[in-house]
Amino acid sequence: MSSPSPDFTDPAKNPYYDPSLGTGLTRRASKALIFNQKGKYIEQANALRRQAALEAMKKRIAETARKVGIDEDMETDKAFLREAPPEIEWWDQGLTTNNSYDDIDTGNLRITTEDSIITIYIQHPIQLEPPQEKHIPPPKPLPLTAKEQAKKRRQKRMEELKEKQAKQRLGLEPAPPPKMTRANMMRVMGEEAVKNPTAVEARVDREIAERKNKHLQANEERKLTKEQKLEKLQQNREKDVQKGIFCLVFRIENLSSGKLMFKINKFAEQYGINGICILNPKFNLVVAEGGEYAITKYKKLFMQRIDWTDSGGGGGRGASVEVGVAGEGSDDEMGNTGGVGGSAVASTVDNGTKSEIDKKQDLSNNKCTLVWEGQVKTLGFRKFTTKPCPTDALAKEALSRAKMENYWTVAKNWLKAT
Repeated sequence: MSSPSPDFTDPAKNPYYDPSLGTGLTRRASKALIFNQKGKYIEQANALRRQAALEAMKKRIAETARKVGIDEDMETDKAFLREAPPEIEWWDQGLTTNNSYDDIDTGNLRITTEDSIITIYIQHPIQLEPPQEKHIPPPKPLPLTAKEQAKKRRQKRMEELKEKQAKQRLGLEPAPPPKMTRANMMRVMGEEAVKNPTAVEARVDREIAERKNKHLQANEERKLTKEQKLEKLQQNREKDVQKGIFCLVFRIENLSSGKLMFKINKFAEQYGINGICILNPKFNLVVAEGGEYAITKYKKLFMQRIDWTDSGGGGGRGASVEVGVAGEGSDDEMGNTGGVGGSAVASTVDNGTKSEIDKKQDLSNNKCTLVWEGQVKTLGFRKFTTKPCPTDALAKEALSRAKMENYWTVAKNWLKAT
């Protein structure tokens, strides 16, 4: 092999020589050993232990405050504070480089770049029907006057009679027997009525009784059985709920009367209303959910029909007259009326029975307030229940299962706002 050309050995003549790369090889300097100071990791471990102990102490304090129920009063104002807006909205994140609105000033926007989410193509979204239109009731037909209704009924009956007579002429149906009464039996029977009027009269009475029995039997056959009535009632409730789910939130100052508790629970059971009744020493909260028809009736019961200042006997007897149902209420139907504070009364005490205590309760200042009403997306409760909650924390915990704990905060501060 020949030696390289002198043009390549001389750096000044070599066209491929780059002076920035250097000529010699540099060796990597070895790292010196660095020893940790004594007690370094011991201090870190002690710091972690102190932090864990501090967190445990905070947790115990919060748990104690939750049991006592003082955390609600301390954080009442915070419950109404709105969260701070985010640094960047989610719909703008794909258009910025550093997920910050500062990119607008610096020009680091991904609008005309290749990886931009904005393209030359047009997206045609699928058109969906508005969800509120399925709840719109169908248009009602034009109402007819009394004369028009009678004329329409008369024409319909005439058409049915002509069709029946045509079938009888063709032999498709047998001709009905003459309808005899005491008024026309002489004209129908003729000579036979003259010869033996007693037998003809007995025959007429027998036919009249048969027609009456046939009519009563047809009415009994059209009646629904108990199972069919319950099925029809359930279908009507489902249709009512399909039109939309409505919610009511009531604040009641005192529910110590068993009579009031019976009406609340019994009426909710009759109309298939779901919800909860929370008994608390400060006030009582009733949340009701159901269809439009049931909720309208329930609202009328609370706002118009029930006398909240009535401190009469607390028994269930006679309370059904108020809600429009015949029957007597048992102790089970009263539904968890035993509770706490001024919201419920124990079954028996040393001074007397429950009914005697209810009579002594002063409900002159008792009132019911509608805190909120509106339409919700889904049902939050499976049935209507009554639950004693001595503290605010327990009340909010009972409502948190349906994600309605804000109702308690709004109801608690309702009087302050008004």
